[in-house]
Amino acid sequence: MKFPSLNSQILLGAILGIAIGIYFHALGQDSEPAQAGLYVSGLVGGVFVDLLKMVLVPLVFSSITVGIANLQKHHQAQRVWKITLAFFLFSMTVAIIVGLSAANIFKPGAGLHLGLFADAMQAFEAKQMSLGEFFAHFLHGLFVNPVSAMAQGNILPVVVFALFVGVAIVVGGERYRNILNLLQELFELTMRIVSWIMLLSPFGIMALLIKLVATQDVALLGSVGKFIAVIIGTTLLHGVVILPLILYLITKMTPLTFWKGARDALITAFATSSSSATMPVTLRCVEEQLKVPREIASFVIPFGATVNMDGTALYEAAAALFIANLAGVELNLVQQMIVFFTAMIAAMGAPGIPSAGMVTMVMVLQSVGLPAEAIAILLPIDRLLDTVRTAVNVEGDMVGSIVVHKLVGRA
Repeated sequence: MKFPSLNSQILLGAILGIAIGIYFHALGQDSEPAQAGLYVSGLVGGVFVDLLKMVLVPLVFSSITVGIANLQKHHQAQRVWKITLAFFLFSMTVAIIVGLSAANIFKPGAGLHLGLFADAMQAFEAKQMSLGEFFAHFLHGLFVNPVSAMAQGNILPVVVFALFVGVAIVVGGERYRNILNLLQELFELTMRIVSWIMLLSPFGIMALLIKLVATQDVALLGSVGKFIAVIIGTTLLHGVVILPLILYLITKMTPLTFWKGARDALITAFATSSSSATMPVTLRCVEEQLKVPREIASFVIPFGATVNMDGTALYEAAAALFIANLAGVELNLVQQMIVFFTAMIAAMGAPGIPSAGMVTMVMVLQSVGLPAEAIAILLPIDRLLDTVRTAVNVEGDMVGSIVVHKLVGRA
């Protein structure tokens, strides 16, 4: 009997995880089988995510450094930089427009009022941060002690330091050949460890999805159901229609071919709700399944995982209009443009800030004078919505790497 492929095992793990999660939810979290199941799934899922995070820093540092060095060597670095940044800005712009348009059409929150959530708002203390303070904090967080950043798992400063090291290796030429070879071997070594971790991924993903599905509060989901439906619907529209359409128009790659190659990374992103933790899987899929050259993938994917957040930008823009509807505030075109730009800045800057999602969402609300404390309404449903938007964040990085490969190849 032929053993199922790893891809098939991951898909089966995801299906089983959702099914078992529904069963435990029906039993009730207080029942003994559910408690035992949630304990085991929490343990297994936690170990899986921790393993991915374990290899994250050496993978990011070695992949970006080697990628930059190889791009410079082939005189492609400047073109790759420009195309990557242009694509990321374009895709996030489209995502925010989709989110704002859906929020204006469907008006989630219009039938509710903030009084329903008064208790949640009183119990939550929002961390205030102006746009100027955000920029200062963001820039300050780019250039920090690299050893400290690596120890704390702070990815954005690691990316910046890796860029400097990559360029320095190119400028130094043969003088730093041994260092480059060492980093190439570190990258290959880390990817080998990733392949071992992937053997556990069907169980890790199943465990994470069991816990996610079993612990959802159905009553709360019903009270803000329209908002959840709008966010999930628009995020899926961007991920299932818009990004694959852009990919097809530029590269002629069909959505089916893309999803077949990207499936492992998308399922892992959905289960972990972390673009960074998913990065080892994303790199593996892009290089091995989607055939993007290592020097391009090893630059675009880590860079995208820190600044390219289509799903997050869409969510934060739509959430601002949801809060405005709850508060009975009509945002005019100028105010919505402010939300547009603030959501893009917040999404790009989020990885460099502790408690990133909460701080940046507060900034978006503050930009148009909405009550920052209203973010407490979003906290209980954030874990559910985070699954879908993280999958789309990762999809945007993968599409970007394929597009960059195609456009650079035309040079």
